[in-house]
Amino acid sequence: MNQTTLTYENLIERFVQWAQNCPDIRAAAVIGSRARIDKPADEWADLDIVVIVTNPKRYLAREDWLQNIGNPWITFLERTATGGGMERRALFEGGLDVDFAIVSKRDIRQLMHFLRINKRFPQLLRLFPKEKVRQIIREITDFSDIISHGIRVLLDKDGLISQSTLFSTRPPSPRPPTPAEFLEVINDFWYHAVWTAKHLRRGELWWAKGSCDSKMKWGGVLPMIEWHARATHGRDYETWHRGHFLEQWADHRAVEGLRKAFAHYDVDDVQQALLATMDLFRWLARETAERLGYVYPTFADERATEMVKTLLSEKIQPISYPTYKKP
Repeated sequence: MNQTTLTYENLIERFVQWAQNCPDIRAAAVIGSRARIDKPADEWADLDIVVIVTNPKRYLAREDWLQNIGNPWITFLERTATGGGMERRALFEGGLDVDFAIVSKRDIRQLMHFLRINKRFPQLLRLFPKEKVRQIIREITDFSDIISHGIRVLLDKDGLISQSTLFSTRPPSPRPPTPAEFLEVINDFWYHAVWTAKHLRRGELWWAKGSCDSKMKWGGVLPMIEWHARATHGRDYETWHRGHFLEQWADHRAVEGLRKAFAHYDVDDVQQALLATMDLFRWLARETAERLGYVYPTFADERATEMVKTLLSEKIQPISYPTYKKP
């Protein structure tokens, strides 16, 4: 065990000692890489702690409580990767990165209640708004996917973790996208390909690069790489979460294609990255459609590609940077 791991262990010990004496902290658990058995944490991994409390605002609005655990250099709030909640991130002395996902005990109870209803009386869920039910199921599925690789309970004053099916529910095997979901991602991708080219022509390099390297990758390329992998190897094939270990499970052609699909902050480079991203997405989507028995929307692809090439056919004027005179 190296020094970094020992230091993180010391932070965990300090957290537990402090939290045991805080009446509003009811449970806590380590999740993520430092709780995983397969692909365990390396020296660069951060520490993720889910903290179940009765008063979330206390830990989100204030930061003084971090002093009980260590010496924080930096702290800020951020949305959690799943579930739409909030977490306080902190960089402690020595560069130790800890994410405290602050969860309301009431919300946990509500999710537990939902699971009981879904198990005993699934027909009753028809009385709830469909989108709300889908949102809750997505939250439970995403959380279950994370803890299925490992969870280390630190505190459980009320038996919330030990008695809750929420913390023992295993995520179902990812289902293939429906034809409508598949088509939605494809149309969204090709729409933003044109959108990106238009912003390039306008000279808005920041927007164009952001769309090409962020929106089109996270919203189009990544889900298609995941669907392609499972359509090739089976629905139980492990694609991990949000692209973790992508280089190990994705098709090697996709990994190679990504090398040319990201751009420097340069007009010509964004053009090349956009075209490379389109080529990568196209063959991924076509092969996935074939393996799922779906029809690939060739018309959308052709029209969008034609428009992008037309927009990029004329030389884009180089960006002129303002000059400033020293006062």
